[in-house]
This record gives sequence, C-alpha cells and structure tokens, in this order.
Amino acid sequence: MNAPEKAPRTSKATGEKDTPQMKTIVVDGKERYFEPAPAIKTEEFRKVVISRRSVRKFTDKPIPEDVLNDCIDMALLAPNSSGLQPWDFYVVKSEAKKKKLVKICFSQMAAQTAAELIVVVARTDRIAEFSKRMLDEWPTPDIPTIVKRYYKLIPIHYASGPLNTFALAKKAAFAVGGLLYPVPRGPFTESELRLWAAKSTALACENLMLAFRAHGFDTCAMEGFDESRVNKLLNLTSEAFPVMIIAAGERAPDGVFHPQVRFDRKLFVHEV
Repeated sequence: MNAPEKAPRTSKATGEKDTPQMKTIVVDGKERYFEPAPAIKTEEFRKVVISRRSVRKFTDKPIPEDVLNDCIDMALLAPNSSGLQPWDFYVVKSEAKKKKLVKICFSQMAAQTAAELIVVVARTDRIAEFSKRMLDEWPTPDIPTIVKRYYKLIPIHYASGPLNTFALAKKAAFAVGGLLYPVPRGPFTESELRLWAAKSTALACENLMLAFRAHGFDTCAMEGFDESRVNKLLNLTSEAFPVMIIAAGERAPDGVFHPQVRFDRKLFVHEV
C-alpha cells in the first residue's frame, strides 16, 4: 500500500488553502483517494443509540454553546442526496419567538421545558445553486468528467416546470424507457421534490439527536406543530418546510414517561 500525501489545493470558492492533506493509495494500478475508517467502540455507540429516548421534560440546565454548535456540526455531516444538503437549522434564541414556538407546538411539555428549540427545515429551492457549488468546491484538483456532467444535469432532471408540466413529461418519458431497463423514477414533481428533501433532512435530524445524547443531553423530535405558523414565524418561502422541531436539554428525572415499546423485529426484517 502506497499512501503519499498531496499538497493542499486552493479552494475555488474561498481562495483559501484547504487544511487537510489528501491521502491516496494505489488500487489495481490506479491512484485512489484514501480515507481510513477509525476504530469505533461498538458498545459506546450502542449505549448512545439505546439511551436516546423521546424526553418530554427537561431540567433548567442550559446547553453550553460549544456543545450546541458541535451537535449541529455533526448533524451537517449526515448523508444526503447527491451532497446537495437540502436543509436549514433554525436555533430559536429569541425569547419572544421561543414563546410563540412553544404555543405553535401546542404547548407540549418538551417544548415548554427545553433549553433549546431547533427547527429543522427542508428546502427544494437551492438545487441549481448547490449543484454549481459542488463543482466550485470539489475537493480534488481535477473534477472527473462524469461528475461535471452529473451536476450540470441535476437542475434539469429535478426541474418540475409550471404546474408540473415538465415533470409530467419526464415521468412519461422515463416510464417508457423503464419498460426496457432500470431508470430513475423521480424526483420530478414538486411533491416528489419535497419528499426528496425531507428524506435527507430527516437523516440530519437523527445525527443531531444522537450527537446531543453523546454529549449527555437529550431530545424530543416533535412533529406535532402548526406548520403554517412555523412558516410565518421563520418567514419561510413556499419551497422550504419544517420537517421536525427538536427540543433539547438535560433529561429531568421523570422526563421519560414510560418504557420504550418496540414490536417484534420479525414484523420488519425480511430476508429475500
């Protein structure tokens, strides 16, 4: 195994030198990017996953700012479709807005007692912008031709057109092609784009909740809220929508209301 280090490259977007040095290995006679996986203590990770609960009541202990920022940074590392990161995180610091948000969440105890309320929003309006950004900030000096082509085609592939006219035409064309070979079945329409964005954003939400648990804090992912009022409170556009509101804080002694319920795994796990 050969793992030479390459010199840092200059970012096209910022003009600054990238700090991490690229490592490569030679595989089948070709130089490939190399990123070794660190050893993980399985039991520690299992402890984080198992102890993550929907906490309905928190103490009045604040979450340190560096912990909050670290958790959000880990959320931003979540896997996402084509690296387009279709999300925004609104950390509600304004006391006036926080009071309104608690009411918007139907005054759930988790919202009332949380040290932090974070509205996680999915967006469908930055696909073209972020496709270009991916090319501008590509992490290697030479962008493969297939990558250039892919990110230039994404805005066209995802465009729905007025009243979904372009989307319906694409769906019909791909359906015909699908009779002969596997083809993409979307996202084409506005509703499909919303689902596309929501899936990636939900993964970021899970990262955020596990990060808080690893730091010794807890969360409650709330879907019970008035979406229209959230949109108005945060001044969201029609192409942005809240996926969930995450209450975070230190677990109160009676913050978990009952033992966890999970159905028999046979209902969900299938070997085919």
